[in-house]
Amino acid sequence: MTTNTKRGNLLSRVAALLALVVGLSCSEALAEATAIYAGKLFDSESGEMLENRTIHIVDGRIASVQKGFAKRDREKLVDLRDYTVLPGLMDMHTHLVYEFGPRTYMETFTWNPADYTLRGVDAARRTLRAGFTTVRDLGDSGNVTVSLRKAIDAGTIEGPRVFTAGKSIATTGGHADPTNGYRQDLMGSPGPAEGVVNGAASAREAVRQRYKDGADLIKITATGGVLSVAKSGQNPQFMQDELEAIVATARDYGFTVAVHAHGKEGIDRAIRAGVDSIEHGTYMDGETIELMRRNNTWYVPTLLAGEWVSQKSALDGFFPEMVRSKAATIGPLIQQTFANAYKRGVNIAFGTDSGVSRHGDNAREFALMVQGGMTPADAIRSATWNAARLLRVQDELGSISEGKKADIIAVAGDPLEDISELQKVRFVMKDGKVFLNAE
Repeated sequence: MTTNTKRGNLLSRVAALLALVVGLSCSEALAEATAIYAGKLFDSESGEMLENRTIHIVDGRIASVQKGFAKRDREKLVDLRDYTVLPGLMDMHTHLVYEFGPRTYMETFTWNPADYTLRGVDAARRTLRAGFTTVRDLGDSGNVTVSLRKAIDAGTIEGPRVFTAGKSIATTGGHADPTNGYRQDLMGSPGPAEGVVNGAASAREAVRQRYKDGADLIKITATGGVLSVAKSGQNPQFMQDELEAIVATARDYGFTVAVHAHGKEGIDRAIRAGVDSIEHGTYMDGETIELMRRNNTWYVPTLLAGEWVSQKSALDGFFPEMVRSKAATIGPLIQQTFANAYKRGVNIAFGTDSGVSRHGDNAREFALMVQGGMTPADAIRSATWNAARLLRVQDELGSISEGKKADIIAVAGDPLEDISELQKVRFVMKDGKVFLNAE
């Protein structure tokens, strides 16, 4: 090998090494790095409150959490030494495109999908700024929440991370049949595409349609409900083979299954079919609770919805009479059911049914959970670590831990001492981006 060849090879190696070093330097310079000083930090995995921590965030993820306050040179500082820092809250039962009021039943006839979309944009922004960085949406109109999810993910609008069921699945005349209460010539015969099934075959078709529509999970209404214009609020509305067909098909498509249910028989059938969560669960008894425990079925109580419908049932003309009687009866029962389930050790994830009540008021649920006997730490864990487990995203969300997405909120006081502090969120970060700043 000649001297010139050796010199050329050496220069090539040096050039390659310089390019690598320059490339790494540029990558580090381009990375968005933030340090958060947390006076108190809630560890959602253990339920303990830690003190004096620094959270290092790089490109929207938590790089590390260390004791003490130690900002690195290239990091932007967010000083929350006077605050309590928590993981972003997660609400497992919302309806972003609805917000109930005296004219709700007429909106079916007077509103277009665009109207629901615009309300969803406003609701999503309020929800995020209330500290809820992730939600499950359990039933919409026209798959509007699929579009909302896409717009939020693209950064076009502000909102929480959305896992949506699209249109929920019901049986003919059941809760979530979209034509309940219509006059005969408008009622028609909605089918699986509209979320109405009869028999195992159409149940499978409805699940596959949700997949085609772009949903993230399946929501079914296994019993009657409070706000539908139908007589019963608790009767079972799916046969066992229909439920089993839904669950089996959902598993094929990687879906979890959330179940609206008030009455015991409908709840028991759904649990035996292998669903993932029971929403509301009003008439659960000890036998049902034990069945949930054996099957590791999650419970999403929605105490706020129970309180809200009970209060509104006292107002003349707010609800149709058929709905009013159900609201007055079922609403007040949910909190006692929740207390029993918590004492018996059922897995509980936070959910409000917001869209019945006002979006942005979601954190009121925490106070009701504590009133029902839950410790403040467990209430917060239900909306962080437990919710992430229900969604099967605990590797990405649910705690302030290395490698996870930087969803972080802060409040001025200590919510372990006063849970209502969570109704006054002062700082919100999602994916490392600040949407509400305490300063």
